[in-house]
Amino acid sequence: MDVRGAQRLAALACYEVLDTPREPSFDELAELAAKLCDTPIAVVNLIGDERQFFKAETGLGVRETPYDSSFCAKAILEDEFLLVPDTTQDSRFDRNPLVVGEPHIRFYAGAVLKTAEGVPIGTLCVLDYRPRDLTALQLETLRVLSRQVMAQLDLRRADRERERQYAAAQESEARYRTLFESIESGFCLAEVVQHNSAGLVDYRITDANPAFYRQTGFPEAIRGHWLRQAVPDLEEHWYETYGRVARTGDPIRFEQGSDVLGRWFDVYAFRVGSADDGRIAILFNDISARRRAEDALRSLNERLEQEVASRTAQLQLSQDIIEASVDPICAFDTDYRLIAFNQAHSDDFYRIYGHRVQIGEVFPNLFSDDQAPIIRRFMARALAGESYTVSQEFGDPDLAKSCWEVSYSPLRDPAGTVIGAFHYARDISVRLRADAELAETQEALRQAQKMEAVGQLTGGLAHDFNNLLTGMMGNLELLQLRVARGRHDDLDRFVNAAQGAGRRAASLTQRLLAFSRRQTLDPKPTDVNKLIFGLEEMLQRTVGATTDIEIVGAVGLWTAEIDAGQLENAILNLCINGRDAMPDGGKLTIETANKWIDDRTSRERDLPPGQYISLCVTDTGTGMSAETIERAFEPFFTTKPIGQGTGLGLSMIYGFARQSGGQVRIYSEIGEGTTVCIYLPRHHGDALLDIDTQTSALVDGGNGQTILVVDDEATIRHLIDEVLDDLGYTVIGAGDGAAGIKVLQSGARIDLLITDVGLPNGMNGRQVADEARRLRPGLQVLFITGFAENAAVGNGHLEPGMELLTKPFTLEALSSKVAAMLAR
Repeated sequence: MDVRGAQRLAALACYEVLDTPREPSFDELAELAAKLCDTPIAVVNLIGDERQFFKAETGLGVRETPYDSSFCAKAILEDEFLLVPDTTQDSRFDRNPLVVGEPHIRFYAGAVLKTAEGVPIGTLCVLDYRPRDLTALQLETLRVLSRQVMAQLDLRRADRERERQYAAAQESEARYRTLFESIESGFCLAEVVQHNSAGLVDYRITDANPAFYRQTGFPEAIRGHWLRQAVPDLEEHWYETYGRVARTGDPIRFEQGSDVLGRWFDVYAFRVGSADDGRIAILFNDISARRRAEDALRSLNERLEQEVASRTAQLQLSQDIIEASVDPICAFDTDYRLIAFNQAHSDDFYRIYGHRVQIGEVFPNLFSDDQAPIIRRFMARALAGESYTVSQEFGDPDLAKSCWEVSYSPLRDPAGTVIGAFHYARDISVRLRADAELAETQEALRQAQKMEAVGQLTGGLAHDFNNLLTGMMGNLELLQLRVARGRHDDLDRFVNAAQGAGRRAASLTQRLLAFSRRQTLDPKPTDVNKLIFGLEEMLQRTVGATTDIEIVGAVGLWTAEIDAGQLENAILNLCINGRDAMPDGGKLTIETANKWIDDRTSRERDLPPGQYISLCVTDTGTGMSAETIERAFEPFFTTKPIGQGTGLGLSMIYGFARQSGGQVRIYSEIGEGTTVCIYLPRHHGDALLDIDTQTSALVDGGNGQTILVVDDEATIRHLIDEVLDDLGYTVIGAGDGAAGIKVLQSGARIDLLITDVGLPNGMNGRQVADEARRLRPGLQVLFITGFAENAAVGNGHLEPGMELLTKPFTLEALSSKVAAMLAR
């Protein structure tokens, strides 16, 4: 055996640990190591003479394995630690029986157990059946736990040593009992004197055991010094008690505390020798811990008594509350038998079934045959541990059948096992009837509100259209009279006035369609910043010199797919509203920004979450009240004087934004100005370049091409016929879809189909176009409409070769569109 082996065996012999029974302190460390390192096996392994002994183990079930297969015998050769991530890949272990055979150990990590002198005696190791590694924290944890194992071994050895010393002291008690070292109690000899005639007692320690100094906290240097001088604040009762013992010779046993020393003592004092000697012996123990425990126990008992009293009062209160409840409450065991119920439960059950319930009755058996399975099913769910609320009708129809809202909860013992359940029932029949009546009332109110809105809308329409029709009809009548009288001078004035009234009617119609969100939009990818800056000059002229306009365009603003013309109208309306809110002048700020709308904000603004651009117009005007903001988007609602506003501006903006997939929000306070923000969805793509499509006259492009016009309105059909015929086209008219299809089925040449979207007799314009494309693939189609449903034209996505023209349209727009389509 080498020197290291001899040192190891000598160290193990000092610890006297080999072949000793299991001890919880070591078992707990092994279990903790396995848990923290997440391994199935952990061992406290001690290496003896050609053997290994497991002082503690978890996951193995044995206390010893053959030395030849020992991992730890190799580990103790390391300095501090041995880590083997895969034993099959390590030449020291790849043929180990525990690796190639049962239990197929694949991973080993061991922290070496060393004595204070640095002698390795074993390891704290963890093992696994799979190759793996340890984290840095797990490695450090294993090292710390190995030091704890050594601390336990050292403590165990120290305990053994103390036991031997105590045995030796017992053996020599008769010879050495006055030397005190072997006793835990404090012991001293003291000299007691009276310093003056007044009888002031003082004493000094002449001899003391070590426990005296430990338990009093006095330094050893105090020996021989008078205590009144050495400890001037020491309580007077110590002097009085010891002076009386020295004077009378009567021994005394007492418990006394010292605030100066911060301790309590159990003291026995007696005189040694004669009264003239003035010598006493004091034997005592520090009972501070016991007194603290007694105080804590006394406080605990007082607190427990208070808690018991409080709990008793709470239970009584709960019982009183349950009993006082006007709603039925009952409890039942796992056999569905009633174990408790309140008076309300007894009374209500009697009311609906005519039976007074009793403790011990099987509750479902008290119900009618059709209702018993239902209540049993409800109770079973609660007994399965479920807490829930259900509504159900119960009762004898001949007595009273009510609708009940019943809440169930399980009852559990301290271990968590379900021992029963209880239910709390409430008769909600009156509430349900009230809810039904309220719903009917609310529906009637909504209907009345709808009728009021319709009345307001139709009244406003009638007023505005009457004004416009008066302008058109009056000017046309004057035109007719002038022509009949042969007066042809100044006829343009009446024509222009009638056309102006017509354009205002068209504008009003577009606003109404925007409000209803059914206007025909022509969305295109648009650079909103560029659009706003293009309007700046016109906006400044519109709002006048007293109003300043500042445009703050966001850098990198996203593109929006919108109808640019409608957005221009919206901006113009907002600027006019802002100007009107600042009668003495002020400032308008038009600002754009990119916005991310999250889930919370989307709920606040009634928008789907996602990316949007915001366009905000802010004025420094009078502001709006909350009531005005609430009604701002209503049709024909306006705060302007009569004749200065239609009340459709904000309604049109709201309709345009919602139809474009966005939203409008108003932020305002009285006297603080107003901000109106339009939120529009982001378009992932570039804006289109501006193309000027306006013409100032009819486009004469006819070359004998044939155009089929399908429209149920004869005046529109004839108007188109006249215009296109004058331009050199051949026009075929049809009054509905069926007539148009017959023309398409014939052999007639058709170069372009113009069809209204809304046609009578069951076939709309889109269906006519689809059938035309089937009969004549590639046929050009022009839709005309004044009220376009998205679905009728493909949800805003037209196929190639299809275009859309919105009523009312100018003859120039019609001729340009037709010429452009036929030129392709």
